[in-house]
Amino acid sequence: MYFSGFADEAGSSIDVQIRATQELGWQWIESRSVGGVNTTDLADDQFEMVCEKLTTAGVGINCFGSAIANWSTDPRRETDFENGLAALRRAIPRMQRLGTRYLRGMSFGIVRDAQPDSPEIEKQVVEKLKVMVSLCAEAGIYYLHENCMNFGGLSHEHTLRLLEAIPNPYFRLIFDTGNPVGSDRRIGNPPYPKQSAWEFYRNVREFIEYVHIKDCIFIAETGGLFPDLQFTWPGEGHGNVREIVADLIATSYDGGLSIEPHMKMVYHQQEQASTEGIQSAMYVEYGRRLMNMVDELRQKAG
Repeated sequence: MYFSGFADEAGSSIDVQIRATQELGWQWIESRSVGGVNTTDLADDQFEMVCEKLTTAGVGINCFGSAIANWSTDPRRETDFENGLAALRRAIPRMQRLGTRYLRGMSFGIVRDAQPDSPEIEKQVVEKLKVMVSLCAEAGIYYLHENCMNFGGLSHEHTLRLLEAIPNPYFRLIFDTGNPVGSDRRIGNPPYPKQSAWEFYRNVREFIEYVHIKDCIFIAETGGLFPDLQFTWPGEGHGNVREIVADLIATSYDGGLSIEPHMKMVYHQQEQASTEGIQSAMYVEYGRRLMNMVDELRQKAG
């Protein structure tokens, strides 16, 4: 088991991201953005600068946190599919340059003006995702699907349907502990309860390649796309983080635990230090708390 994280939550610049990673004693960053720009979309000279700084620091990128087929896309829009393919074709050579084999991808946003898992919608999701997964497989890259606000994130059953429909060894899962907390469990008939992170995890465990550690408490629906969530330290919310990490240890999981705190909004309200300084300190503290949890659970497991 190793540690990584969305270091853009420590700070926008690659220097701050590297410094926070080194402060934790970690080797890896899950790269989502630098200077507010997704790693896939950085200008060539900016990307080369990032590569040089990473090499000098001895820090690697273990996963590209892409926005491909994410919550803002629609499986019915050909432009969203074409943009995703274009982003993927940009990402692959950059990942090969960095020796990165994991790409975080999704399964298009939840359709709001029609039945989101109708046979017609599911068919379009599967057909388009197959193309993206095939592109990754040809390059020796894993397309890791995250349970987020997307078709596969509607429930563990929807994720399993995707895996069955796309039987490619390079199509695996990222499991995010926090995402189920605010997501409807779309199994059976409405009204739908919120998902259980533990139930989702246990049903897809054999397909998990990588884990995002996020924790939160559901507050209320907002009437918009995103519910109101209170993000917490790992193990203090409703994401079943301790139970899931304990089970990963018990089952000899040897993949990554990648932190995605999402707690910076709370710290932005404080004025005792710079925003970036507060973000970086929060990120490092979050990582330390996760490491302490892992050590404690390992000791209990014997």
